[in-house]
Formats: sequence, structure tokens, C-alpha cells
Amino acid sequence: MKPEIQESELQTAAGKGFDELLELVVGKTLEAIGGELNAQTMPQLSGDQITLIGYHLFREEVLDGGFVQLIHNGLGPFIFLNPFAKAIRLWGEEVESEQGTSVLHDFSKLIYKGRKLFERYDNELTREVNDEQFMALFEQYPDFDALDDEFIETEEDITSMIAVYIDNHINEFVEIKA
Repeated sequence: MKPEIQESELQTAAGKGFDELLELVVGKTLEAIGGELNAQTMPQLSGDQITLIGYHLFREEVLDGGFVQLIHNGLGPFIFLNPFAKAIRLWGEEVESEQGTSVLHDFSKLIYKGRKLFERYDNELTREVNDEQFMALFEQYPDFDALDDEFIETEEDITSMIAVYIDNHINEFVEIKA
């Protein structure tokens, strides 16, 4: 399922920057599936659309509360146990050869590092806790700090490269209406 986007909306978003382009495409895609990616709505989307929503969710969670929050909020299996990192690496192989960078390749490596920690700490990080106990998780699992820092330091470049991929393949994500 490809959501429809008016060409003028797309041009306006692209003119404002890569963040706006991503938010427009993600927003329209989520809207087309009823606002939520789940087992019922996922088959309606392409692998690229699922990867984009995965990045959107990853980015929101990690920028807000790091890998600990991402895992605690139940997104660990979706990010780490699916081919998300591989898809990101493949996107990078295409767009980065043109740009001469390895941002998305490095990001996929970061996801694999996160997977190792997720597999080690999943049960502890996903158990029911109150707010105070949740805040204590950040102190109890400092292994994630370096991953959080690396993502935060490179997030703009990662998002920019993902936007380049989307721009180069826009018709695989949305249907553009005149």
C-alpha cells in the first residue's frame, strides 16, 4: 500500500529539509495503516516502508531515552530481531557509494552492537517497573551509554542519508498526486 501525497506537499517538505521529508512520508504511511504498525498492518507495507517506520520509531525512542527506553518500551524485538540493520546497510550501500560515506553502514553496525546488549539484558529491561525503577535502569545498564552517544552524534547524518534514499526511491514509498 502506497499512501498518496500531493506533489506540492512533497516539494514543500523537501524544501524545509530532510527531517520534514521523513516526517511527511512516515506520517502519510502510518495514516494509511490506521496509525499503528502491528502484525495486522505490517503485511500492507513494503519492506522499505517498514524499514522507514522502524527508523522513525528507533530515532524517536533513542533520542528521547536511549536504547534502554527503546528496549523497555517493547521495540527491541522489532529493531533487533528483524532484518532492520541489514536493510539499513543495503540502503547505505546504494546511496553512500554516490556520497563517498559510510554513515548507514556504521549505523547498521551500531544496531548489531545494540542487538548483543538486547539479547543479554532483554528480560531485565522489559520487566514491569514503576517510574523510579525505570529511571534506575539507566544507571544499572551503562553498557548502552556509548551506543546512545554514538547515535546522537551521528543522527543528523544518518537521517540525511535515509532521506537521500527515500528521495531517490520516492515512488516505492508513496504515490505522488499532481
